[in-house]
Amino acid sequence: MEVNATRLNQAVPPVSVTLYYESLCPACRVFVTQQLFPTWTMLQDIMTVTLVPYGNAKELPSANSLFTCQHGEPECRGNMIEACIIRLTGHSAIQIIYCMESAANVLNAAQPCLQLYAPSVSWTSVDSCVRGGLGYQLMHANAVMTRALNPAHTHVPWVTFNGEYTDEMEDKAMSSLFHLVCQLYKGVKPPACTGAPVRMDRSFC
Repeated sequence: MEVNATRLNQAVPPVSVTLYYESLCPACRVFVTQQLFPTWTMLQDIMTVTLVPYGNAKELPSANSLFTCQHGEPECRGNMIEACIIRLTGHSAIQIIYCMESAANVLNAAQPCLQLYAPSVSWTSVDSCVRGGLGYQLMHANAVMTRALNPAHTHVPWVTFNGEYTDEMEDKAMSSLFHLVCQLYKGVKPPACTGAPVRMDRSFC
């Protein structure tokens, strides 16, 4: 799923951010809600976001259940719901995924989040995708994309920038994705980038 908006400078390519993640992975949920969505909200003119819900899942073509997931069957269902939402809702998908991942219960939030951000898309169409062949096709495609990573992913969230992964970029993305996207963009920086860098630090109570 790719999300983009009107470009500031059509001649300069946007920064392509691809997130390989799992729907119920706590670290993925933190990255989506505290880094990816706020950065996209501010910098969507200079970046595209591709979401690949699969992560550390395994494809089991010969078994009754076609996939097994790190956080159990609910995560497999969550991954497929999100894959179907991404396919069916286009530009609204990142808002819906953020809404789900920021909720106390990711799966229970799916239908109200869909109604909030993509009211023209019926829950019935998502449910049909999840229960039918399309959902499995989307999950297989995500499995293929994830297995094709070079270097191979060792954890999630796993983020690539313009198709590339490095430890250095990951470190920067986890502390301030906003600052990294501004740094990587080759065109005229939007006003948001010229202000003070936004850095997420750990806090404790």
